[in-house]
Amino acid sequence: MATAYILLNCELGSEESIIQQLKNLDGVSEVRGTFGAYDILTKIESPTVEALREIITWKIRKIGQIRSTLTLMGVEGQT
Repeated sequence: MATAYILLNCELGSEESIIQQLKNLDGVSEVRGTFGAYDILTKIESPTVEALREIITWKIRKIGQIRSTLTLMGVEGQT
């Protein structure tokens, strides 16, 4: 399972609307409003990295009122 965390900056006052839109996307497993440098934290999971890229590029980044994103790809750690 591929995992990514996306930090989003959005236009002032649009946070709740964007959070609701993100919650309705396939692959989105968690969405949180945040305080600090970013407005929203989103966790997405998919069977492949390619599928993650599709979700980020064609679904998340197409949501209106998102100003910028920062994507952190999760990697499998050794235990």
